[in-house]
Amino acid sequence: MIGYVTLGTNDLDRAVAFYDELFATIGAGRFFETEQFVAWSKGPDQAGISVTKPADGQPATVGNGVMVAVQMNSTDEVDAFYQKALELGATCEGSAGPRGEMTGFYAGYFRDLDGNKLNAFYLDMPGA
Repeated sequence: MIGYVTLGTNDLDRAVAFYDELFATIGAGRFFETEQFVAWSKGPDQAGISVTKPADGQPATVGNGVMVAVQMNSTDEVDAFYQKALELGATCEGSAGPRGEMTGFYAGYFRDLDGNKLNAFYLDMPGA
């Protein structure tokens, strides 16, 4: 259902360097870019994540309650992606590990260099 998600940035070059390196760890690459916008995906039939300078020319701000969740194939992949984000300068919003009452839900939460909140998650639902 979702085609792509856009996150605002006030420093496009810095944000692009962060996401180029982070998304490379899961096999995602750039699929579209302009002077104001860069988007990454694992393939043309999959959803993407992009960063952009706001079109209205105003500073980018973080949306309260907004988060992008990036699906992983295993808990090990969650751990690696989460750790890579922190190595690249992201800040922890919740260490990678099992979450809440939902059996089989494993996630690590972080904020990117502009303060946008993301998580890497794996959902193991036997029989699904």
